[in-house]
Amino acid sequence: MLCIIQPHTDTYFNMAAEEYLLNAFSEDVFMLWQNASAVVVGQYQNTLAEINQDFVNRNNISVVRRLTGGGAVFHDSGNLNFTFIKTGTEPNFEQFTRPIIELLRSLGVNANFEGRNDITVEGKKISGNAMLTSGNRILEHGTLLFASYMENISAALNANSLKFEDKAVKSVRSRVANISQYLSKPMTVIEFRDEIMKFMFENTPNCRNYSLTAKDVKAIEELRNSKYATWEWNYGKSPKYTFTKSFRTSAGNMEIFIDTDKGIIQKMKLFGDFFGNGIAELEAKFAGCRHDKNSIAAKISEISPQKYIVNLLPDELLNGFF
Repeated sequence: MLCIIQPHTDTYFNMAAEEYLLNAFSEDVFMLWQNASAVVVGQYQNTLAEINQDFVNRNNISVVRRLTGGGAVFHDSGNLNFTFIKTGTEPNFEQFTRPIIELLRSLGVNANFEGRNDITVEGKKISGNAMLTSGNRILEHGTLLFASYMENISAALNANSLKFEDKAVKSVRSRVANISQYLSKPMTVIEFRDEIMKFMFENTPNCRNYSLTAKDVKAIEELRNSKYATWEWNYGKSPKYTFTKSFRTSAGNMEIFIDTDKGIIQKMKLFGDFFGNGIAELEAKFAGCRHDKNSIAAKISEISPQKYIVNLLPDELLNGFF
């Protein structure tokens, strides 16, 4: 088994590294890695329905879609991630997470496998896991909340899913806790990482250290730039959805309905007690726009909302889209 401590903290690079290792290597792989602050959404989720976009934008938090299914998670420097890649066709979360649970118990943490894909301590979730199969290869990865900032977890994932109608997988929020509060002796997240890798070497046959080569890094960076760092993958892969919102403006009460496909607005409708003229013309101007803040803001800057709706301010209209 190749054992990798991944030094990169770029979210897009790390997602690309998993796909590269899955497809380019035939040996089993175990990797430990960390991201800078990021929201990682599942393969089949509607990104906008999972994130608090204002909080994410204000705090420069990356948003990335992963290869595996399941719900959205928040990563920061207090969170450690692990990845197993093995040859096989029988996915089994409990089997893959067993070494992690055994390591935690050796450190005095009474960890247990619970539900479909979680590791818990005293009923609180400390690790969520996801998995996929590709040919005869299985990728299983999970989070390990070690010393994450809990307030940011809640804030970044605090989207109002009631505004979205779609068939995407919805995240299920659980009570979460940090591993550090259960340790019998204090340690840093790096010391914790090193304990895991030491445990793997002591308990897994044929483990050997592996560092990404210059060739590996070049291939991963190409995949990062062409896929994982793109709007098309992270937002455009979202399923069809309808977004609705009621909001108050200087022009009166308004309600917006937006139909999208692959993140692109197909149709937008406005209703309310405002006074206006040429509303259908205004609505049509947003067809073909990405449903993201920069694109909508750019479109609004090209027009004068007050030409169509009396007293409507540009920022008020922009707010209605999210």
